[in-house]
Amino acid sequence: MYLSMQKNFRAFTVLAFIVTFTTFLFSFTLRDPSLYFFKYAIHKSDNFFSKGQCGCRQCMTELEDDPWFTERFNLSVHPLMSRKNSLLTDDTYHWWQKLQEHEDPANFSEVVEKLFQVIPDDDDLYKDAGPERCRTCAVVGNSGNLKGSRYGPLIDYSDVIIRTYVPVRSRIKANKNRVLIYSPTFFKYVFDTWLESHGRYPSTGFLSLLFAMHICDKVSVYGFGADRYGNWHHYWENNYNGGDFRETGVHDADHEYNVTLLLADKHKINFFKGF
Repeated sequence: MYLSMQKNFRAFTVLAFIVTFTTFLFSFTLRDPSLYFFKYAIHKSDNFFSKGQCGCRQCMTELEDDPWFTERFNLSVHPLMSRKNSLLTDDTYHWWQKLQEHEDPANFSEVVEKLFQVIPDDDDLYKDAGPERCRTCAVVGNSGNLKGSRYGPLIDYSDVIIRTYVPVRSRIKANKNRVLIYSPTFFKYVFDTWLESHGRYPSTGFLSLLFAMHICDKVSVYGFGADRYGNWHHYWENNYNGGDFRETGVHDADHEYNVTLLLADKHKINFFKGF
């Protein structure tokens, strides 16, 4: 009886040590981008179970996809502008110029040409989708529901992190080779197709979400919507009137949030509410 109890205790001790060590190593790996063992292993696992559209276990596009999603998701509309795709339809051009509210707008083609004399013109950027790619992306908003959520390791684990309204220094030294320009055609596509013309134009957060859906295979969303008490405010403030922007009509935050929830319900994105 005593020997049996001793064996059970030893087995329990070894098991507890393995669980503790694995948990520690896994959490440490997620925090430290220099350690890629688990990321590599999980990507390989996803490749094994993938259906061929991408290297992830579940891809943004599936062979037998949801009709609602299929009607809206159009990979031929690239999010980023280049010289090659900078030509706008009349409808898009007039809508875009109306947003600028300039009485004497500059010549769009001339602006584009000057722009790409300064920054790189790469028409193939993020057009690398295929059965071997499993690009994971985190879209991080600025909702108060981020506070105390402890989502940091999960966010850091992603291949790409897209953060909106990140605090910046008073002086910014930018690398021109890393500047990307949204395409006005993509703006209009998001506004017409995904938001069905709600509001004046899409919010930065919703554009970031659709951008991620077009360049990534697996998208996780953090810091969107209200906190657990229904307050729409930013994580850095205690302003419970922060949701007043919803009344301006510039962005239809409720409609954008409902579309985001629907995407989560259809398992197109992972949506972390913070509570």
